[in-house]
Amino acid sequence: MTATRIIAIIIALLIDVQIVRNAAVLLYAPSKPMLAAKFWPTHPATEISLSTTEIARAARDRRAAPPSAFAMMTDASSKEPLAPEPFLVRGVNAELARDGAVAQKAFEAAQWRDPRSLAAASFLADRYFRAGDLERGLREIAALARLSPAGPSSVGPYLAAYATNPTNWPALRNFFQTNHGLYEPIMAALAANMATVPAVLALAQPNEKAATADWLAPLLNTLVAHGQYDEAREIWEKMTGAQLRSGQLIYDASFSDRSSPPPFNWTLGSSMVGLSERQPGGRLHVIFYGQEDGFLANELLLLQPGSYRLSMQLLGDTARAHTLNWSIWCDKAAAPISSVTLDAAAERGWSFVVPKDCPAQSLKLSGVSSGVPQQSDVTIADLRLEQAGRA
Repeated sequence: MTATRIIAIIIALLIDVQIVRNAAVLLYAPSKPMLAAKFWPTHPATEISLSTTEIARAARDRRAAPPSAFAMMTDASSKEPLAPEPFLVRGVNAELARDGAVAQKAFEAAQWRDPRSLAAASFLADRYFRAGDLERGLREIAALARLSPAGPSSVGPYLAAYATNPTNWPALRNFFQTNHGLYEPIMAALAANMATVPAVLALAQPNEKAATADWLAPLLNTLVAHGQYDEAREIWEKMTGAQLRSGQLIYDASFSDRSSPPPFNWTLGSSMVGLSERQPGGRLHVIFYGQEDGFLANELLLLQPGSYRLSMQLLGDTARAHTLNWSIWCDKAAAPISSVTLDAAAERGWSFVVPKDCPAQSLKLSGVSSGVPQQSDVTIADLRLEQAGRA
């Protein structure tokens, strides 16, 4: 074998080693920087990963990052000038030093190097909003919504403080007109925040079907969670067109409204517990599998303090109706006010008292399992709730 041939083989082996080392670094640097360092400690990807990890740990522990971490980041920046991470770190340091101008330039440089950088878009959105640059702030919000693994719902926290100010609503309205795909998910994210509920109501598009809008359910849940029951009911009625008739205490006692959403209409469905479904003729068909406890139907009521009586007809396998029961709960309470089995309620009715400190109540239908699982299949008809007296 000639010397030239030997040299060529050695060069090929060295190249192969470098390829393996580079592949190992690119594989392990993002998640296992210490392992990547064993293959190639001075590779820019290794240095970036090690330094950002050390800086992040220091921030978590509320201590200053060691100078060696920044020196390593500087070295990586000189080797990999198009890497965005050194500029992100520079921007964060400038923010900590309250140098907004330098921070903004650093974040913009990071984004120029990597237009898909989620961190750069996040920092810039916050930077622009705090600087009062609404147009560019909303542009970064659109970028975040597209880049984030969580999708548009992830930008809710960024817009929360911004959307609480009514003077910013026109800009948001224009933003939704040019970013149609972001309207529903961002509105739903804002609806989950009590502080931005007014913004959702103001920004709702007048021509949309609010009863099926993605933001209506989280908005109602937010109001209910904060005890704003009357406001929630008012919005629910306005958006859906559904209303309780005079003297009516349960909405859709005939189980005929399939379109109005909970919580002021029935929550029905199927699960491992059983099945509940509307049937023609004002009936509710219920199948309880008998294997585990759980709820099969639920509706939020706004009853005044006082005494009430519930009555109903029961059809089907009434012999096993004792495994199913009605219960009335003060909202957010850990235990019911009162409960009754379905066979007892059908036979003699069920009376209960709503106390004065109970502004909203959940009427729940549930199944209770026994030692030997037995399936129950019944149909509820002619459901009525009447007031028997005031507290």
